[in-house]
Amino acid sequence: MHELAICEALMQQLRALASRHGASEIRRVTVQVGELSGVEGGLLAAAFSIARAGSCAQHAELIVEPLAVRIRCRRCGTEAQAAASRLCCGACGAPDTQLLSGDELLLRQVEMTTSEEDYACATAAAAH
Repeated sequence: MHELAICEALMQQLRALASRHGASEIRRVTVQVGELSGVEGGLLAAAFSIARAGSCAQHAELIVEPLAVRIRCRRCGTEAQAAASRLCCGACGAPDTQLLSGDELLLRQVEMTTSEEDYACATAAAAH
């Protein structure tokens, strides 16, 4: 399951981001997964629950956003969405197309709690 290796690399990125921003906890992680990336969203989510254990992301929610396949026809110039199994131009039928998107695996967004937020929450709780 290469999704676990992907999640281990993702955790390295998350630890670096948390350190850089002084975060005590990562709450939510959003990744975009292209149809042609070779990554299965469900397996990625399962692997993430394993990889995050004991880290600052141990309670983080993983959101997987699918990315559609988009192509550009080299013959007629049409840009369009395409099925992963059929990368021919929908306008002229030419098989000579360029992949524009759909093979990505991108870390899109990370929501984290910083130490200032922890301090503000603790101060507000102590005041009540």
